[in-house]
Amino acid sequence: MNDEHYMMLAIGEAQKAEEIDEVPVGAVIVDDAGEVIGRGFNRPISTNDPTSHAEINAMRMAADRLSNYRLTQTCLYVTIEPCIMCMGAIIHARINRVVFGASDPKWGAVVSLYEMASDHRLNHCPEIVSGICEEETRALIKGFFRKKRRHRD
Repeated sequence: MNDEHYMMLAIGEAQKAEEIDEVPVGAVIVDDAGEVIGRGFNRPISTNDPTSHAEINAMRMAADRLSNYRLTQTCLYVTIEPCIMCMGAIIHARINRVVFGASDPKWGAVVSLYEMASDHRLNHCPEIVSGICEEETRALIKGFFRKKRRHRD
């Protein structure tokens, strides 16, 4: 699979979030044939739903498309390291591989705060790839919060 290609699609999803003043995080889920079966971007503010993270929205779409809550043999591309909630859902869905751009030192549950993907006490451990399009994904988040601070001052 071309990780950069799919990460650019996730970045496109993140830009949709930014357009509606949500934290710009985007995700896509790809099946083993390379077809995008789920897309999502952050929408917790606009939907009044604390679970409406990019990864969750992409998983909901993919599960609906497959008519199965198990997303085995899929790869999730997400612009930022998944949080605890999203990693829990990734593990429950049995996503095979997770690829993310920038780490998240405040919320990350893959390598930053927690290492859920490598915790063998859990019943599933997805393969992890990090740092794909890291500069672009980090710039999206930093730029968003820089604008927020500027408008607040």
